[in-house]
Amino acid sequence: MTTLPKQTLRVGFVGTGFIAGFHLKSMVGVRNVEVTGVYSRSPENRSRFAEEVKALELGRCRPHDSLESLVSAGDIDAIWILSPNYTRLEVMRVLHREIQTGRSKVFAVACEKPLARTVAEAREMLRLAEDAGLNHGYLENQVFATPVQRGKEIIWRRAVSATGRPYLARAAEEHSGPHEPWFWQGDKQGGGVLSDMMCHSVEVARHLLTAPGAPRNSLKVKAVNGTVANLKWTRPGYADQLRHRFGAEVDYHNRPAEDFARATVMLEDENGQDLMIEATTSWAYVGAGLRIQLELLGPEYALEYNSLGAGLKIFLSRAVQGSEGEDLVEKQNAEQGLMPVLEDEAGVYGYTDENRHMVECFRKGIKPVETFEDGVAVVEILMGLYRSAEIGATLHFPAAELDNYVPLVARTGA
Repeated sequence: MTTLPKQTLRVGFVGTGFIAGFHLKSMVGVRNVEVTGVYSRSPENRSRFAEEVKALELGRCRPHDSLESLVSAGDIDAIWILSPNYTRLEVMRVLHREIQTGRSKVFAVACEKPLARTVAEAREMLRLAEDAGLNHGYLENQVFATPVQRGKEIIWRRAVSATGRPYLARAAEEHSGPHEPWFWQGDKQGGGVLSDMMCHSVEVARHLLTAPGAPRNSLKVKAVNGTVANLKWTRPGYADQLRHRFGAEVDYHNRPAEDFARATVMLEDENGQDLMIEATTSWAYVGAGLRIQLELLGPEYALEYNSLGAGLKIFLSRAVQGSEGEDLVEKQNAEQGLMPVLEDEAGVYGYTDENRHMVECFRKGIKPVETFEDGVAVVEILMGLYRSAEIGATLHFPAAELDNYVPLVARTGA
């Protein structure tokens, strides 16, 4: 039996890719935590990751050659699941099995967005976590983004009390495309840009519309309407470019996933008032880099945020030449010109406060504000949007047809 609170939470990472790097960097700003283990399918990657942990002075991180070894290690209290979408359910099955047989003393788990590729998978992730007695957290960083936290606090404290609750949230996220080949493959990732990025947009919008302290399910989803399209990457030259970058397994001539998605989510609050979410996501945006735009509108007020409207900008002339990189902003598309700079991406995007919240909740035995239950709710909305796009009509909730639904682009052989 684990005695809580624990002075220090010892975390094991599953996955060593791009998103794991973001989480690791953010841990520098988190107290009462050590990263004591890592598992990746690649021996080189897990050894590199362990060295990075050492360099950041975040603990003595041991690379493990199997998932079973990581979750049963005596110096691991909580698991951060940061591996590709198609691996996450199996990670939870292994963790559940090792706990049920008494080989693992892990008592908490956090999973990166989206929780799963389908509603059935998401519900199984939740069932396994609860059956194993795990405290669980859903890693949706935009909910914890510093402008979101500050903006919501001001709106609900100053404006809502005077004129009424907000009724419309808009969220958009756009960049020029993912880093790894599996993101582009519908069956492995679970879809295209809608699955990859709309999970951010619908949840941060739900968060902004939800009253402080109220559960997210205090807002009831009534209906969803979705549209998906292939705007850029199915064009022959760009499909060839993907094949050259990632190999034959990413075939956008014959097996594309959508690179644009639009969503309308109709909700109802506790008093029966109608609320609305409008969201768009794209892998076809070429600007300075990743762009996140948020709005929250109410009777007498508005909140606006654009991640590329940074306070710091740097201009580099043609004479300043260098190799490609992402040292100024995520998904950076140029190395010259007038460039916005995010001084602390991990903080601005919400990873630092997200991990601080999860660590404190886990070590104290408190339920996080974002749990696997929220992850399931997000996947239900995403699958509703995919189904709406497929049938060309608004889908009303509850929708039993989503229980075993798989998006068209994720169906094997589709």
